[in-house]
Amino acid sequence: MLRGLKLLSIIFLLAAFFHSAVAEESKKSLDLAIDGYGLSIGNSKNFTGLRINFRDRGVERINGINLTLWRPKDNDDAVYHGISLGLTAVGGGALKGISIGGLGVGAKKELSGVSAGLLGVGSGGNISGIAIGGLGAGAGGSISGLVIGGLGAGAGGDINGVCIGGLGAGASGNITGLAIGLLGVGSGGSIKGITIGGMGAGASANISGFTVGLLGIGAGKNLTGINIGGIGVGAGGELKGITICGIGAGSPSIKGLTIAGFGIGGEKIKGITLAIGMVKVEKEGRLTGFSASAFNFNKGRQNGISIGIVNYAVHLNGIQIGLINYVKNNPRGLKILPLINLHFD
Repeated sequence: MLRGLKLLSIIFLLAAFFHSAVAEESKKSLDLAIDGYGLSIGNSKNFTGLRINFRDRGVERINGINLTLWRPKDNDDAVYHGISLGLTAVGGGALKGISIGGLGVGAKKELSGVSAGLLGVGSGGNISGIAIGGLGAGAGGSISGLVIGGLGAGAGGDINGVCIGGLGAGASGNITGLAIGLLGVGSGGSIKGITIGGMGAGASANISGFTVGLLGIGAGKNLTGINIGGIGVGAGGELKGITICGIGAGSPSIKGLTIAGFGIGGEKIKGITLAIGMVKVEKEGRLTGFSASAFNFNKGRQNGISIGIVNYAVHLNGIQIGLINYVKNNPRGLKILPLINLHFD
């Protein structure tokens, strides 16, 4: 073991010598190769085999095992295939294979395979495979595979796979798979799969699957599946499935089982709706199914059964059970009744 470390130290000293021996270190290397395969010490631009260099600069293509001591410079067009290990950092245009940097790993265009860096892992293009950054992991393009960032993980494009950010996880595009963020998970497009946001989860478009937000969940369009929000759940389009929240849920259209600590509101509600405070249907809306709350306030049409302290319906086709029951479309004298009121079309 000690002999191996001594040998590696000597080789790195040789690499450092070649690095400092000329003003333009990108031109010199000692290559011990047969038919293009072997050992290269220094800044060879193209090589296949084991390559050891102090600092990569102006590299074109390396296949095999690449060991470096210092962070790269002017290396945005370099392509690495195989194993790339850097004491400080590993970087290039495209890194394909296993890339591990003491501080970080960065690719200008593409990062694929397994990559890890104490501070972070990043790519100006896409990331595919497994990427783990001590502080963060991110891509200017899309991410596919497993990505973990100690503080955060994100993509300028889509995320497909597993994305875990210590504080947050997000994508400008869509997220598909498993996304976990201690503070939150967000998408500029849609989210599909299992989403867990410590504080909240949100998408500009749709969310479908299993979604949990400690504070809340919100979708600009449709929210479908099992949704659990500590405070609230809302959708700009349709809220469909099983929804449970601590205070309130709201959407123009609600379908399925909806449970809220205080209130539920929408234009069209269908299914089972349960709230401690109020279930409210907007004017010219419709509630179909079963609702129970202290105050069932239907300014539109109700088809089904409502149970509460006070029940109010402009147009009822069903039954109200409560202390005070008001049905506007009943004849005079039958509009307000205690205990039970009903009307059938």
